[in-house]
Formats: sequence, C-alpha cells, structure tokens
Amino acid sequence: MSADQKDRAAGRVRHGSSDAVRLSHALHARPEIGYEEADASRWLAEALAAEGYSVEAGICGLPTAFRAQLGSGSLNVALVAEYDALPGIGHACGHNMIAAAAYAAARALGPVADELDLTITVLGTPAEEVLSRGGKILMLERGGFDGVHAALMIHPTPFEAVSPAMIAASTMDVAVTGQAAHASAAPQRGRNAADGLAIGQIAIGLLRQHIDPGIRISGITTAAGEVPNIIPASARAEYVLRAPTLAALSDVRTRVTDCFRGGALAAGCQVELRGGERPYAEFRADPELAELYRANAVTAGREFDPEEQVAGFLASTDAGNVSQAIPMLHPFVGLGTWPVVNHQPDFTRACATPAADDAMLAGASLLAATIVDLADRPSVRSRLLAGASMSGAGA
Repeated sequence: MSADQKDRAAGRVRHGSSDAVRLSHALHARPEIGYEEADASRWLAEALAAEGYSVEAGICGLPTAFRAQLGSGSLNVALVAEYDALPGIGHACGHNMIAAAAYAAARALGPVADELDLTITVLGTPAEEVLSRGGKILMLERGGFDGVHAALMIHPTPFEAVSPAMIAASTMDVAVTGQAAHASAAPQRGRNAADGLAIGQIAIGLLRQHIDPGIRISGITTAAGEVPNIIPASARAEYVLRAPTLAALSDVRTRVTDCFRGGALAAGCQVELRGGERPYAEFRADPELAELYRANAVTAGREFDPEEQVAGFLASTDAGNVSQAIPMLHPFVGLGTWPVVNHQPDFTRACATPAADDAMLAGASLLAATIVDLADRPSVRSRLLAGASMSGAGA
C-alpha cells in the first residue's frame, strides 16, 4: 500500500511545485532575522491553512512560532520549518528552502494522513541562527514538541548526506573593563581593555594547537574603544564555541574562559563572561529514519557525496536538542555549490535558483515518502509510538 501512497504524495509535490517555489522565492526576497520573521511565519501559516491545516500562531510565547496540524491519527509526525535569515547576507543558509519543503511535504501528505493513521504537524521554528537563544530549544522547554513522535526536516548545503555530523555549540559574550586615560599625556594612568581582550584572543590562537580537530572557536570583536587618543576603558567580543558533544563543549568553555581571564589579568583589567545557558546539543540522527530516507533517495536517483568530503563540514543546530528528546532526521540536500558554502553571499544567491528549486522539491518528496514508510512499517511505527529513541549517529 505504501508505494501507491508515496506515488500520490510525490504527485502532489509536483502538482503544487509552483506554489512551493513561489513561497521559497518570496521568503528569499524578504529575509527576516531571528524572532523578527513576521512575514515568513505568516506566509507559511496561511499557505498551510489553505491546504486544510488548523494553525495556531504565536505558540510557546514566541510571536513568530506556530503549529499547524492535519489529521487525527495515533502517530504524530512533525515537519520542521525554519525561516530566519542571517544579518546582512539574507538567506545564506537556505532556510527559505527548508520552509518551502516543509510546506510542500505537508501539502503532499494531507490526502493520505487518515489512511496512514497519521497526524501531520508542521512546526514553525524561529531563530535557528540565534545561537544564544535558539527557537527550537525554547519551544522544546515550553512544550512545543509535546505529543510529537518523530520530527523531520531537510537542509540545503553544498553536499548530499543523510546523517551528517552536527556538533554542540554555545555562545560566550566577553566584556573587559579597564581605565580610560589620555593616551599620550598620561598613558600610565590607564588600563587598556582592548589590550586585555587582544591578549585573551592571542591565548586562544595558541590554544588551537592543543585542541581536537573537531573543535571550533570563532568570534568577533564588537567594541574596542572609540578614538585612538583615549586608552579604551572597555572592550567587548562575541564568541561561538563548538565541540563534538556537550561534554566536550564544557571542557572547551573552561579553557577559553581561562584565556580571557588571563588576558584581562595581564592588562590589569577585569573581565565578565556571559552566555552559554542554552547550548545547542550535538545532533542525534535516528538510524531507522535515516535508512528509510536513504532508500527513498536512492530510488529517486539522488547521489550522496563521499563521507570523507562531508566529514569536515561541522555545523550546529538547535534541532540537536530536539533530537536528544525525540527521534529526528535532518539530512542535507546538496546544491552542488562547493567551494561556495553556507553563510557566504554566493550561497544566498544559490538558494533561489532553478537548481535550488529542484533540490527543495526533491527534499519535500523524500520527506513525504519517508513519513509514509515510517507510518506503514509496523516495527518502526510501534517503536515511535512507544517513544523508544534509538541511539543515533549524529555526533
């Protein structure tokens, strides 16, 4: 029976392809950053409502989060939609495609939901790019994923992969405080906060020789004085720390903290470190869902990039926290753009092209086919209903 339902779902994706493409392009043309996605969340909710989904906006105390549902089956499967853009460069991570694929898959599954004893839920999840306050983490804490037995989404990257490694991450806000003084007449009366920050950054550079290859430390200086003839009394930076697991992330945080404290001490300054209260967990891909997706992708003629090519592509997502709580799948849909990668302006442009449209629609079809399979396979279905998440391969 599932073959017929998959064919019908695929047909619905093809039949509604122009609507999904228009939605993707509209989102791309109107990029909104995290927690400001008023148009994006509304457009997606309206499109789902037009397909018969009941929509609840502003869930979990987040104005741009929503829940859309169709069907009343015993197995509740969520399609996850992201739609926030990056400051300055727009949809350089392709969230316009993620949202449109969730819509297209939800539209495709509507007519077969009752046959499969399914409830289809679409969760609009804001602010994936706001690493200090990821939307899915807040939604998870506030019950947004309650009652969901499995969650699926796709994400565009240069590569095609079923279970890519996505590592843990947290933020660190650094504030160094010194003493202002005339930089020429009485520099000895000052304590240079910018120097304290710079010494800490140099220490991090030296630390890199002694950390594992899977660890990432990145940051920007956001303030380091106003004019060159005043010793800076304050300096600020924002950092993102990443490691393969939350446990490893805690160790990295301790070592980076020591670097900044040492820098401030050397410059005769004080330092305050904040952030990291809600880290992004490493992603745990559900093995059975991954194999169902892989089989459908192979049947559809999708070709996966070699694992060694994808291995060093270490990103993070707040979906990692969801994957620690319920079975989840987050495959990469490849746009073939390498060496152009996510978070580059050229990738922004790549996410609203015919190739991106084809990849988005292919991803929607694969999500729909995988959901049909998991609903129709008694062993998978019973495990999901029992809430027994298998150990994954995400880390």
